[in-house]
Amino acid sequence: MQKLFGTDGIRGVANVDPMTTEMAMQIGRGAAYVFKSSDRRHQIVIGKDTRLSGYMLENSLAAGICSMGVDVLLVGPLPTPGIAFITSSMRADAGVVISASHNPFQDNGIKFFSRNGFKLPDELEDKIEELVFSKSIDSLRPTASEIGKAFRIDDAVGRYIVFLKNTFPKELSLEGRKIVVDCANGATYRVAPAVFNELGAEVIPLGTEPNGENINLNFGSLYPQAMCRTVQDRGADLGIALDGDGDRVIFSDEKGEEVDGDHIMAICAIDMLSREKLHKNTLVTTVMSNLGIDLCLNDRGIEIVRTQVGDRYVVEEMLKGGYKLGGEQSGHIIFLDHTTTGDGILSALQVMAIMQRTGKSLSELASVMTSLPQVLLNIEVKKKEDIYSFPSIAGQVKEIEDKLGREGRVLIRPSGTEPVYRVMLEGEDEQEISVMAEEIAANIRQFLG
Repeated sequence: MQKLFGTDGIRGVANVDPMTTEMAMQIGRGAAYVFKSSDRRHQIVIGKDTRLSGYMLENSLAAGICSMGVDVLLVGPLPTPGIAFITSSMRADAGVVISASHNPFQDNGIKFFSRNGFKLPDELEDKIEELVFSKSIDSLRPTASEIGKAFRIDDAVGRYIVFLKNTFPKELSLEGRKIVVDCANGATYRVAPAVFNELGAEVIPLGTEPNGENINLNFGSLYPQAMCRTVQDRGADLGIALDGDGDRVIFSDEKGEEVDGDHIMAICAIDMLSREKLHKNTLVTTVMSNLGIDLCLNDRGIEIVRTQVGDRYVVEEMLKGGYKLGGEQSGHIIFLDHTTTGDGILSALQVMAIMQRTGKSLSELASVMTSLPQVLLNIEVKKKEDIYSFPSIAGQVKEIEDKLGREGRVLIRPSGTEPVYRVMLEGEDEQEISVMAEEIAANIRQFLG
């Protein structure tokens, strides 16, 4: 069967299958059917980022949902975590986000949240896919007063701002702090500056003039250079760079040096441990996080649990194990005591609370962890097979792992969206691991290229 959902919802070039208005309507119908559990009126929240194509997809999704007798709550441009919050706080039956996150503006995507604000498990996504492609609900068409209505929620931004401010300790203030806030011309362009301003900070805004085409363009978490440069030029205390839908954040310290998600997780884990807030003394992260975080936290008695790539898998592991802190190197950080998904603004507030409590600069805090050199190669292949079923590759990897020992590792994984294998090595000597990575890549090409 054709596959719609990837690691984080459905994505593609807008107006090209599967990101067409026709498909969006069918996805809306399938989702409405899945989330409609009784005869009462049901509601689904729809929000989006600032892409030009958001208008057409929003209308198509809303039409599909209403055609199945479910009401729609339209919140307009709002960060992905804001839509998760609104869905849960308004007790809607589900939330839909129209966004391709950090992708360029010509792309778009659709992802779902359940009524409690968590991303959907694979089984529910599979069910929506099945309904879309089987056309089994085409004949189900409510009529007359059973057709759904659409309502616009005008105060969604205000509700979300209040929620975010309440995650910052009431006894603290950001007065006297100068912060560069890069919104990537995306969904946070109204929310983020308002939150930090209202908590007392002097905000230097970047990327707050979206035009439908400039989302993620040379700004935001993928392009933190402008933020780092502005921090230096303006003498700011720190900078935060959000991505297009606001669920991830990359920082700059006061020296203009980039601080990634691994360092932020290390800072927050150590702080939560000191305040006895780190449940089971455990951090959840993915296989892509730098080994330096293990070396940093294990020495302090903090365990690391790793998952496959994708913040949804991090959250699933956190819920299963009863853990409170998790995230990804890319800047998705999840604080389950506060919210249900990655939230760049909320993460920044937690880091700034640590700075205020300790009186330390971000560079001081980030110095607790040293990243090991990391090499990542993408190898195009003609077919995807189990790499370790080839004795030559398996033996080569084992030999390299033994040589690297505790101070390094090898990770090989297939891309979820491309005919590519990703080979990642970490170790103390960058030149050595670069040679090792190329040797593995050559072996993979020999068997699968």
